[in-house]
Formats: sequence, structure tokens, C-alpha cells
Amino acid sequence: MKTRTFADPAAEFVPACRRLFGEVRVLDGSRALLVGDVKLSLESGERELWLVETHGVLEQHVAKVEVRGDIGRALREVKELLDA
Repeated sequence: MKTRTFADPAAEFVPACRRLFGEVRVLDGSRALLVGDVKLSLESGERELWLVETHGVLEQHVAKVEVRGDIGRALREVKELLDA
């Protein structure tokens, strides 16, 4: 019998964000997080990580990072965008 391994980027999303950004607020059933005044949102079957600026009730999608297996890599890329 052959063993298969399944990767679920969403399962590591919240813990990886907490390691990288510190305390975050969980939104939308762990598919979106609030980091300061910026929302990070996993979309398209966890293949896209969107950086969303929030202005009150208005949201503006600023950048998209492709998630290719490792959510940590995608989050580091987002952190570079935020620090720039």
C-alpha cells in the first residue's frame, strides 16, 4: 500500500502568522487574519494569499502572493511587502 501525503496550507496559516507577526486577530474561520490594519486572506483554494488594506468598512486588495506548498514562504514574502 502506497502512503500519500496531503498538504493543507490553511492548517498552518494561523500558527505561521503568529510566529512571524506576533499576535494576530482571526477572521472568517481562520482563512483571514488581521495584522495591525492589514488583512491577510487565503483565497482560491488556499493557492492565493491576498494583502488587503482596510479603511473602515472599505477594503482594497493591494497585492497577491502565490502559495506554492509552503505557507511560511508566502508569509515571508508578504512581510517583505509590508516592511517596504
